[in-house]
Amino acid sequence: MDKRIAFVKILFIVGFAIVLVRLFYWQVVKSSELSVEARNQYNSGNIIKSLRGEILSSDKSWLVARSDVWKVYASIPSLDMETGKLADKLAPYFVEPIESEADEKDLLNESARLKKVLNRGGVWVLLQDRISDDTRKRIEALGLSGIEFEQEEGRIYPEASSAAHLLGFLGQDAEGNNLGYFGLEGYYDTSLSGREGYSYYEKDASGLPILLGQNRQISAIHGVNLLTGIDKTIQLRLNSKLQDGMSKYGAQEVTGIILEPRTGKILAMSSFPSYDPSKYYNFDDSLFKDPAISSSFEPGSIFKVIVMAAGLDSGVIKPDTKCDICSGKLVIGEYSVRTWNNEYRPNSTMVDVIVNSDNVGMSFVGRKLGEGRLRDYLEKFGIGQKTGIDLQGEMTPKLRDKWSEIDVATASFGQGIAVTPIQMINAVGAIANNGIIVKPHIVEKIVGDNWEEDVKTDSGERVISEKAAREVTAMMVEAAKNGEAKWTYQKGLKVAGKTGTAQIPIEGHYDEEKTIASFIGFAPYDNPRFLMLITLKEPSTSPWASETAAPLWYSMARDLYVYMGLQPED
Repeated sequence: MDKRIAFVKILFIVGFAIVLVRLFYWQVVKSSELSVEARNQYNSGNIIKSLRGEILSSDKSWLVARSDVWKVYASIPSLDMETGKLADKLAPYFVEPIESEADEKDLLNESARLKKVLNRGGVWVLLQDRISDDTRKRIEALGLSGIEFEQEEGRIYPEASSAAHLLGFLGQDAEGNNLGYFGLEGYYDTSLSGREGYSYYEKDASGLPILLGQNRQISAIHGVNLLTGIDKTIQLRLNSKLQDGMSKYGAQEVTGIILEPRTGKILAMSSFPSYDPSKYYNFDDSLFKDPAISSSFEPGSIFKVIVMAAGLDSGVIKPDTKCDICSGKLVIGEYSVRTWNNEYRPNSTMVDVIVNSDNVGMSFVGRKLGEGRLRDYLEKFGIGQKTGIDLQGEMTPKLRDKWSEIDVATASFGQGIAVTPIQMINAVGAIANNGIIVKPHIVEKIVGDNWEEDVKTDSGERVISEKAAREVTAMMVEAAKNGEAKWTYQKGLKVAGKTGTAQIPIEGHYDEEKTIASFIGFAPYDNPRFLMLITLKEPSTSPWASETAAPLWYSMARDLYVYMGLQPED
């Protein structure tokens, strides 16, 4: 009897202990989780989407605007048409209008894609995203059973490919969320996106909001608008000139940048080939990178003005210093430095060296500077480092760590050293701006719902003295009037400029038939309103910048003079 009582007591104690453990587990260990589940039984909420900001030109017209676009879904159980027929019926709405055999092929490919999606299985399948509201209405008019739509935010790029590299595009990340890529869309993605809000309320058993329940809302913060310094008129004109020049001179690629030297404000920037940011998915990924900020090239003779400025500022030369090695080719070890036309001018002054684009004369300047001092000046001019322009995707070639004697010589005339177009124009901007280098920028103001803020611009840093800047400018004026591109010079435009023809390095050697032709210059030279760089990659009509880049530059400069109301020189 005692044993049975003892057993019952033990059983009772064990049972009681189990109950205590379970109570502890549910009330302590699982407390938070159960509280969440309980709240979810009577609480509900919705995400409040933020609106993505827009991008405006200097006159506040749209470069990028918001638009309503739609996703198209198929509810498979609700379809009343055979999937093959449905695919054929929808395909024309998801491709460009048919105008050629290639377009016909696109239509067939789209129909095949839709059939594959519709037959993949599942209840609810995505057929297409980012279709326009007009396309949605036309599909709805077909009265197709089982076809549904979901609204999402899209983008309109009114200028299409004319500013594609500058703007970037709005794509999606791996989770399907909107994300800006490249250009301004990428660089300012967080600011443009804003922050989502949340609507929270209590609900009854039927799922309806309780009128006197706990309701609260965290408002969405919409993305800011970007007011840029891009002049739409100049941008469109530059695009037209670049496209015409690319065709006329048979170039593989063309880039143009126009900026305001005093402030670093980009007025226009464009490259071709380009793409349509509203249909980026139809283009090869290689087109997304902006050559103006990411493609490196050997600048050739346009680089000479930078090295000459360093020589003048350091005091190792003066404008009237005579070159004592300019009577013939310069031999350095196993290498020979020659002039571009194999013509040599003994006792050339430094002005002559720039006007005649003399490689031997520039090697003379490089020797006078020496490796260390030359490298220091190049770094001051921003060579080998990013400019910090507010565009996603900027890249920079690095300066090599150690230079031999031949490296110093070739770098002095722009070979064996690489820059990006934005680095090159930024460096010359210091000459145009009386020796002060200023960081280039696109955005002037950030604009919110009831506020706006000026973007803090760089006050600049002195690289060379005003005296050295004036001296190099005078050399560039002479080069524009009397250099190898003198036949393209436009009387009255008051241009300080320099041509550059650089052979393209291929597999360890230079190909004489493949060049990058460039012209860089600013005007009016005594009070610069614009600085412009034009580069053409592999022009086929002529390898020389004087016959390709220079006339294209002057063609654009004439239009700028008229548009800006500048008075030509008598």
